[in-house]
Amino acid sequence: MNKQLRQKTLESLSAVMPITFIVILLCITITPMPLAPLMLFLVGAVLLILGMGFFTLGVDMAMLPIGEQVGTQLAKSGRLVFIIPACFLIGAFVTMAEPDLQVLAGQTPGVPDMLLILSVAAGVGIFLIVAFLRSLFGWSLSRILLIFYAIVFILAIFVPKDFLSVAFDSGGVTTGPITVPFILTLGVGLSSIGQSKNSESGSFGMVALCSIGPILATMILGLAFGSSSGTYEPLEIPNIQTTAELSQIFGREFPEYAREVAFALMPILLFFLFFQIFFLKLRRKKIIKILVGMLYSFIGLTLFLTGVNVGFMPAGNYLGQQLASLPWKWILVPVGMVIGYFIVRAEPAVAVLNQQVEDVTGGSISRTTMMKGLSIGMAVSVGLSMFRLVSGLPLLPFLAVGYAIALALTFAVPPIFTSIAFDSGGVASGAMTATFLLPLAMGACSAVGGDILSDAFGIVAMVAMTPLVILQLIGAVYQRRLRHLPARPDIIEQDEIIELEEDESQ
Repeated sequence: MNKQLRQKTLESLSAVMPITFIVILLCITITPMPLAPLMLFLVGAVLLILGMGFFTLGVDMAMLPIGEQVGTQLAKSGRLVFIIPACFLIGAFVTMAEPDLQVLAGQTPGVPDMLLILSVAAGVGIFLIVAFLRSLFGWSLSRILLIFYAIVFILAIFVPKDFLSVAFDSGGVTTGPITVPFILTLGVGLSSIGQSKNSESGSFGMVALCSIGPILATMILGLAFGSSSGTYEPLEIPNIQTTAELSQIFGREFPEYAREVAFALMPILLFFLFFQIFFLKLRRKKIIKILVGMLYSFIGLTLFLTGVNVGFMPAGNYLGQQLASLPWKWILVPVGMVIGYFIVRAEPAVAVLNQQVEDVTGGSISRTTMMKGLSIGMAVSVGLSMFRLVSGLPLLPFLAVGYAIALALTFAVPPIFTSIAFDSGGVASGAMTATFLLPLAMGACSAVGGDILSDAFGIVAMVAMTPLVILQLIGAVYQRRLRHLPARPDIIEQDEIIELEEDESQ
């Protein structure tokens, strides 16, 4: 067990070190940073590394087995009258427990927090039902996405400007480190009774559909409540003089995030205990392993959220202000692209998705391929977001063009790439985006005199959009190379996808 934890921690170290190095390099060159936010950032980076190590191990031990066991048991029942309400309840309760949703609710202007939380949770529950029915009856994911995104963009014409960015951001924020592992493996279990051509493509696409529910829910609330009455409150960076004060800041916040994580994990634990008592009847050794995994998940996510919220958020906000205040503020674009390329590697849910893709596809789509695609997509999205922020251009045209390209590609690439690409959009826009990239955009926006709610918000939506295009383009390249390759036994073929071995060129 210690060996596995050590391995996971080393993996998280390699994921977090690049973004840490970039921030330090900026601090000693073009954007000198006071010691207070820099020390917060460095301590946050340590907590991030430890948290990711514990969390990813906990996911392997508990979250993934629970999701797959629950999904398989639901599939075995074969009764829609039981499966449909269960899907709604699972989607709603797990979403309500997502820590990032609490942050989103506090940032959405003019709508009571609990009303937004309940609406978004209901949206995810409804679309989890749609995702299950799609897997059950073999419906085309491309057509479903086309229909619902058409509805989204029609509604976007009428939604107040202040709600528009937050609505699109909500689709990415609510599919975070709690929701994603559970829904992904739930899909694997439920897909066993589906009529898709293969279980691999049928098991993906659930996160993609569940990302639409929050967007529609927030838009409907925006239409109901009308114009915004909210205002943006600038982030205050604490004044730290000693290491004791530094530790006290983290010590004060740690119990709060521990309570949030405990509340977040509780629905999953209760679902497991319910199915264990009435259906699963797992052996004692397996139950103990799952409970230990839940403890690891709790420790890891608490460390992670404390690190990114207390340490990364002030640093991101300060860097954004300083970069946008330079005489050559357009440097925000290339700097943002470099940060985006590396920061996606520190998203805990991304590691879960990449591992799940590699496992389910039998290695046809490797973790390396997924990470490269997501990194490129994140770089493009952050670069476009910074360009939009500096130039003052509206969000909707960028999203309309991006989603039009993404939806058009769904009819030209292997179905499994469409499912994985649209899943990855919600996964990439997780905690690191909300706690570092969004504050970075907020700081830059305040420095250039923009509107925070309409200009800075929307970066999560951009992050969720570009992987849809990039990963499907990878699928198109794979498909084209497949057509031009002679038949060979050493090439793995699965769902019309080929992973070329490293010795292909030899």
